[in-house]
Amino acid sequence: LGAVLGGAGVIGIAIGFAVRDTVDNYVSSLMLSLRQPFRGNDHVVIEGNEGRVVRLTSRATILMTLEGNHLRIPNSTVFKAVILNYTRNSERRFDFDLGVDADDDPVDAMATGLKAIRALDFVLDEPRATAIIREVGDSNIVLSFRGWLDQAQTDFLKGRSLALDAGKRALEDAGFALPEPIYRLRFDETAPLPLRGMLDAQQAKPVRKAPVAPSQQAMEDAAPDTHIEKMVAEERAQTKGDDLLDNRRPIE
Repeated sequence: LGAVLGGAGVIGIAIGFAVRDTVDNYVSSLMLSLRQPFRGNDHVVIEGNEGRVVRLTSRATILMTLEGNHLRIPNSTVFKAVILNYTRNSERRFDFDLGVDADDDPVDAMATGLKAIRALDFVLDEPRATAIIREVGDSNIVLSFRGWLDQAQTDFLKGRSLALDAGKRALEDAGFALPEPIYRLRFDETAPLPLRGMLDAQQAKPVRKAPVAPSQQAMEDAAPDTHIEKMVAEERAQTKGDDLLDNRRPIE
């Protein structure tokens, strides 16, 4: 009798956990359908998972990743997760770092880089692009450049890449050095190094290549890539019945 009761207790505990997860997921689905935390085709990041929202079902939220794969996240996880939505506000800030020589004037370097970045057509005038001195290292000064773009008109990654290239070229053309890391080596209790021949040999000076101006086609190719967005729209049109997202309801 004791063994039977013990076995029944274990089975009851297992069933209890299963029922709890099912109820938790169902309640989360109901709350998400009422709260409407995102719209279909929104570009979101949920628990580190990035993609566009395909649909919200009674059990899971379906995303299409930026690589075109389907990702299923249980609604109980979505309800408790921190959700980052890139679509709600089309204006988005990009930033990148560039290092100049420690002997260069960082204020002059920031002004030079900002002039080139602000001249790009896709960089917004408001909020205005800015720059700060982020760090002073042993061999360089790290400058951080920041600007804003409209994601509806410009692909974020393409825009950031073009802005970084424009800032780098402007600094190089103005004579600012972009130094490489310098490492100090220390040798303790070692045999003398065979440096005589190396010291006598004449070192060849590295030839610095002249910067090549970017092509006009590359500068204009900053339009957003809508391939994933179109794929999601087509799938949503085919599965309208199995979606708890409703554009008629207010979004949270």
